[in-house]
Amino acid sequence: MDDDYTMEDDAALRQFMPASFGKQDAGVDVEAQIERCRRPVVDPRKQAATSKPDSDKDSDDDDSDDDDDDYEDEFPVSHGLVIKTHEKTVTTIALDPSGTRLVTGSTDCTLKLHDLSAMTPTTIRAFKEVNPFVTKASQTAESHSIYQVLFGPHSGGQFLVITATSQARIFNRDGDQISEFKKGDMYLRDKLNTKGHTAEITSGAWHPTNRDLFVTAGTDSTVRIWDVNNRMEQKHVIVHKSKAAGSAGMTRMTAIAWGTAPEGQNGLIVSAALDGSLVMWNGEGPFHRPAGEIRDAHAKDTWTSGLDISSDGRLVITRGGDDTIKLWDTRKFKAPINTVAHPSTSFQYPTSNIQFAPNMQSVITGSETGDLHILNPATLRPELVTPVTPGSPLVTVNWHPKLNQIITGSANGQTTILFNPKLSSHGALTILSKAPKKRHLDDDPSLTTDMDPLGMAGEAVAGGGGGPQPGSFAARHPTIGLTASGKSRDPRRPHIPATTPFAKTTPDERHIKESIPLSSMRDEDPVEALLKYAPKEGEKKLFTGVYDQTQPKTIYKEYDSDEDEPSSKRPRR
Repeated sequence: MDDDYTMEDDAALRQFMPASFGKQDAGVDVEAQIERCRRPVVDPRKQAATSKPDSDKDSDDDDSDDDDDDYEDEFPVSHGLVIKTHEKTVTTIALDPSGTRLVTGSTDCTLKLHDLSAMTPTTIRAFKEVNPFVTKASQTAESHSIYQVLFGPHSGGQFLVITATSQARIFNRDGDQISEFKKGDMYLRDKLNTKGHTAEITSGAWHPTNRDLFVTAGTDSTVRIWDVNNRMEQKHVIVHKSKAAGSAGMTRMTAIAWGTAPEGQNGLIVSAALDGSLVMWNGEGPFHRPAGEIRDAHAKDTWTSGLDISSDGRLVITRGGDDTIKLWDTRKFKAPINTVAHPSTSFQYPTSNIQFAPNMQSVITGSETGDLHILNPATLRPELVTPVTPGSPLVTVNWHPKLNQIITGSANGQTTILFNPKLSSHGALTILSKAPKKRHLDDDPSLTTDMDPLGMAGEAVAGGGGGPQPGSFAARHPTIGLTASGKSRDPRRPHIPATTPFAKTTPDERHIKESIPLSSMRDEDPVEALLKYAPKEGEKKLFTGVYDQTQPKTIYKEYDSDEDEPSSKRPRR
């Protein structure tokens, strides 16, 4: 037996038997995890080269190989990480300035919050789902699509949410609603007198330097500037009077951007409208007339969904519903610098956007074929086209300046983080640098049983009747099990009082407190409110001290009999 034992058997035995007991740290092969995320990159110029004659192909073979390496090192698209937390179209994506909190919105009317610093390769999921239309006072949920989610440029503590309603909302980074801004009176004809939007908001933008200001554009033909500290009324109202809309002068504002102005001036606001116009205002006012207006920027009655301003404030890029992308100069705001054809997806997906790269060397946008287009800002020709979700339109894109990673959202509900290990930092690389988390037995829903808290509630309906059966556990314990209507009698569930038709139309205390200024004074005792200003012992009287000099002794008239009583107090006979 000893002669048959070889070194190969010894190595196999050592591999089978553990060398020590307890928890073993096998280490993490980070490079292997990153390499599994590598994805193909398509160069349109290389595709064009394949259609050349054979004589030209031979001369370009060496150059094409060098171009592949150059594009892989120039744009962060060589690798991809998929996040699938939505079931419907991802309409908007936002990352805080630090690049750790990712918020996505969808047509499923929910927000998904992701913590990129806490994810692992096997736990890529949202840590919280938020429905912006469910409040603590009323648990009834409405159904409105999420149009836009925006973190402030200098603060990641709160983000702006634009939905298919007339009210903008501010949430903190944990998904709790901070404020809901005022809704205007839709029956007022003059939009300057309304305290909020009277119709659906389509787009919003933060002030480039002031973290307390943001602007919204709505279908009520107005642009409104808000202060986050005053949700009851906007700070400024800009009414866009459309010259192409006829006598009514009303049109829908489809997109808006707020950027810095060139040459160190105040900021500028640029907005697009459904009548095809492109309007620019001075960011600090006055707002009674625009600083520039182009009536036929895009075709009339087409939805211009994409709009962005370069970081230096000199260029404006628009993506219109007329299947064109146009580049504009804010200093000569009359005609486009360049125009290219690009199929639009705004008819079906009105939040399809376009964005300048952080270094202003590129422009990114999606397409109906599911490809990411990286364009040259000077010529608007594609420098790189790479498929992200083939067959499913790419709706929204976001290039984060600190992470140097591109996040995309598609119509199939998929969120993709594109990165390059040589160029990018943190974000997806932080996720892939961690060891995969082992799945616990309790994480498998097929191996767990969802039981009633008390274990005996099933006896209440065992006989098929509406109420507890005689002699059953629920009949002996009327507070346990199911009621006659089939509702649970779980003692841990809070009691919800029945809502009468009158109570449905009566405003609750929370609504009155938030909507009516100084409404909290109705609960104050006027006597206690006045006694707060009464002087303390030894303190000089501030308001009534003069009476101590003019009336040092108070004298009241005394009445000894009814005859001396004033006639006004005598009973009439």
